[in-house]
Amino acid sequence: MGIDFESVIDHRRDEVWGWHARPGAMRRLVPPWQPMTVIQEADSLVDGVAVLGLPAGLRWVARHDPSAYLPGSRFADDLASDGLASWPARVIGGWRHTHTFSDDGDHTRIRDQIETAVPGAGLRPTFVYRRRQIVDDLAAHRDATEAGATPMVIALTGASGLVGSALSAFLTTGGHRVIRLVRTSAGGDDERLWNPQAPAAGLLDGVDAVVHLAGASIAGRFTDGHRAAIRDSRIAPTRLLAAAAAAAEDGPRTFISASAVGFYGFDRGDTKLTEDSSRGDGFLADVVGDWEAATAPATDAGLRVATVRTGIVQAAAGGTLRLLRPLFSAGLGGRVASGKQWLSWIGLDDLLDIYYRALYDDRLSGPVNAVGPEPVRNSEYTSELARVLHRPAVLPVPSLGPRLVLGNQGARELAEASQRVVPSKLLAVGHRFRQPDLGDALAHQLGRG
Repeated sequence: MGIDFESVIDHRRDEVWGWHARPGAMRRLVPPWQPMTVIQEADSLVDGVAVLGLPAGLRWVARHDPSAYLPGSRFADDLASDGLASWPARVIGGWRHTHTFSDDGDHTRIRDQIETAVPGAGLRPTFVYRRRQIVDDLAAHRDATEAGATPMVIALTGASGLVGSALSAFLTTGGHRVIRLVRTSAGGDDERLWNPQAPAAGLLDGVDAVVHLAGASIAGRFTDGHRAAIRDSRIAPTRLLAAAAAAAEDGPRTFISASAVGFYGFDRGDTKLTEDSSRGDGFLADVVGDWEAATAPATDAGLRVATVRTGIVQAAAGGTLRLLRPLFSAGLGGRVASGKQWLSWIGLDDLLDIYYRALYDDRLSGPVNAVGPEPVRNSEYTSELARVLHRPAVLPVPSLGPRLVLGNQGARELAEASQRVVPSKLLAVGHRFRQPDLGDALAHQLGRG
């Protein structure tokens, strides 16, 4: 029982060990398809305690064993069997994970030994996922270092969301400091209280860059109230934050704001849309246009500003993939309406890399299309998702379905939107995509790699 999994990483042992020792490593390694969330990371590989949240209020508490610790070479953790953690321990009969790092020429060999009653076949997808996360994260940080990037202090809004929490962990494992701008009480040196309607003086003092992700979800029925929430959570807060960045003492040189491919309108036919393409029609196109224009105070003050026009994010833990997975797993999935509409997608980890490049690559400014290099039609997307899950995709969703849930406008601008967007600026600077193929991105997120 258990598993003994080895992998070779194309990086020096000190780099691989350092990555594991920094804040954010556990969040980068927990597979997104598993029903667990990181509540607390261990503050030390020697004797720290990590806590994962499980369904029904249970917790997985992992205690690091000081007797197994060898600096730069080994650490181990055991599943606690007390308190809220007792039931997981009783069910699986214990768990001990020993992590060993050794030199393999210029590379690093990682050995994960799990002592548990859980069969190795059930654990293998987790360790395949973990290996790829380590390899790709370290490669992204290497690219940044070779481009001249140095450790940064980055202020981040929306840090608790799907993208923000992943981006924060990705940046801190790379040696950067992330200051979360929070709207409730701030705690510690790495959080600052942010009022979106009236940012405090000095909010961004001593910060190298800002990444602004906060904004109400666009998912939902397009009522007057929902449309107002979409606009009001984006335009004025972005303008005020950009002005705060411009006024900060020893403040940011770079301002990165989220944006969306909704800028291009809800239907542009088969036209390939680049960052130079004109704004399209519709409510979302108008909102995104005004949202991007709200960064003007930062631009006018001489900051480098990039607006990241994000496509449909593929993430098992959130967004459309989280909604579609149970339907397709049950064999109830299929194309939406005609299936001919274009879908411009991006894997979650590739989106993190794009934000990272926008932070350090001075060649990127203005709108940046954050999409994979190959958009697909809705029928292709649904077929690929079904293939990855080994299920059929034979039940098309008629137009009436999205209209009942989202209303006519919501269905037109979300479920049936068609935008064939290409990442021209990223391709021009030689950006490396982790998962340029849709099937690969879905398999990685769903544990089918």
